[in-house]
Amino acid sequence: MTSRNGFKRKVCYYYDSEIGGFYYGKKHPMKPHRIRMTHDLVLNYGLYRKMEVYRPHKATEEEMNRFHSPDYVHTLRRLEPDNIQNFGHEIHSYLSGEDCPIFNGMYEFCQISAGGSISGAIKLNKKATDIAINWAGGLHHAKKSEASGFCYINDIVLAILELLKYQQRVLYIDIDVHHGDGVEEAFYVTDRVMTVSFHKFGKNFFPETGDLKDIGAERGKYYAINVPL
Repeated sequence: MTSRNGFKRKVCYYYDSEIGGFYYGKKHPMKPHRIRMTHDLVLNYGLYRKMEVYRPHKATEEEMNRFHSPDYVHTLRRLEPDNIQNFGHEIHSYLSGEDCPIFNGMYEFCQISAGGSISGAIKLNKKATDIAINWAGGLHHAKKSEASGFCYINDIVLAILELLKYQQRVLYIDIDVHHGDGVEEAFYVTDRVMTVSFHKFGKNFFPETGDLKDIGAERGKYYAINVPL
C-alpha cells in the first residue's frame, strides 16, 4: 500500500480459518461466517499480495486478565452448552440476556478475536507494520466482568493496553451504529486514551449510552468524545 507522498506502507492482516465455523445460533444476528466471506474477497481480489498475512496466536487467559476480571475469564473458559446447569450464578452475573448466548467453542472464538488484535498492536509497537487488520476483532461492548452486545472479550481494550506499553497516548475512533461503550468505560478516567465514537443514539436503542454530554471524568475529562446521531 502506497500513501500519497509515495511512502510504501506495510500492512499486516490477521486471519484464522477456524473463525468462520463458530455459530451463535440460528436466529442470532452475529454471524462469524461473514469474516470468512470477507477473507474470500481478500483472496479473490488479490489483496493478500499487498499485505503480510498471519494466523493470530490464541490469546491466553493471562492476556485477557490484563483487563477482564480473572473470575469472569475463568468462567468463559469453562462454559459450554452442555454444562450450563453447573454455572447458574455465574451466568446470571456475567452473561445475562439473549445477546450473548453460550455456544460451542465460545472461549476459543474469544481467543482468536483477541489474539489478532493483540498481535497487531505488538507489530505496531515494534514498528514492524504501519497498519494492522483483524476483521475478527472490534468487539467493543464487552466490559470488565460482563458480556454485552454479542461481545465477551474486549479485544480493543486489550490491544490499546498493549499499545500503551510503548505509546504515550492512543486515539481510538469507533465508527459503528452502536456506541463503543465498553472501550469508553475502560478508559473514562485516563488522559492516555482518547475515545471517539460516532453512533446512532436514542431511547431504546442499544446500548443507550454515548450522549454528547459524556466527556470523561477526573484525568480523563474531555478525553471521551461522542458524536450521537
